[in-house]
Amino acid sequence: MSQLHLEARQFLRSTRTAILSTHSVKFAGFPFGSVAPFVLDHQCQPIILISTIAEHTKNIAANPKVSLLVFAGAEDLQANARLTLLGNAHIIDKNEDTDLRARYLRYLPQASSYFDMHDFAFSRIQIETCRYIAGFGKMGWLSGNDLMTEMPVDNVLAAQEAHILDHMNTDHADSLIAYCRHVHGVEATQASMLGIDCDGFDVAATVNNQSMTLRFVFATPIHDAQSARAALVSLSKASNA
Repeated sequence: MSQLHLEARQFLRSTRTAILSTHSVKFAGFPFGSVAPFVLDHQCQPIILISTIAEHTKNIAANPKVSLLVFAGAEDLQANARLTLLGNAHIIDKNEDTDLRARYLRYLPQASSYFDMHDFAFSRIQIETCRYIAGFGKMGWLSGNDLMTEMPVDNVLAAQEAHILDHMNTDHADSLIAYCRHVHGVEATQASMLGIDCDGFDVAATVNNQSMTLRFVFATPIHDAQSARAALVSLSKASNA
């Protein structure tokens, strides 16, 4: 297998913009699509927060097979990379996994008011297969297992994520700003780590009074706090060289 699966996974991790399509109950035989912001869990499965009275929820209850079109950049959608995920959606309690709830709200804080409403729930999409189009002539189908190649099978990092973030944001804010300068060439006045996963981490940065999310990719996958520390120390050394 080529490195297409790694590129596709990194692309998936780099955006939270998608169109969710479900099988319409109201209009049998027709797909129903609408925009759906999402956050990935630590197994790289998309998590979507939707109302229990939404069309998608009704459709998923009748047929859990869904499609999620993930894209980034609206200036030229046909020229830009995109990823179509096919999978099965499963509704889960938004209050059941407190770590997942916290992760979702770090990335999409505007959704906080929905967590106080009883008619909103998480849906996790278990990816079965996907088609990644990186550009003209560079595309291919990947199974869900292909997409997750070389990922850790346990949830050690998920359990340690909150501690890692607290440590980095409390004690190493200057390092995060240095990372932004070294990797992305931007001068951030503020920076905080939003999340960390086996492939890299995300930083919420303020640049020229504008907020943006920057993605940082590890040279090799990590699996726990110790390997995360080694990767971050290496990045700090490179940033201050």
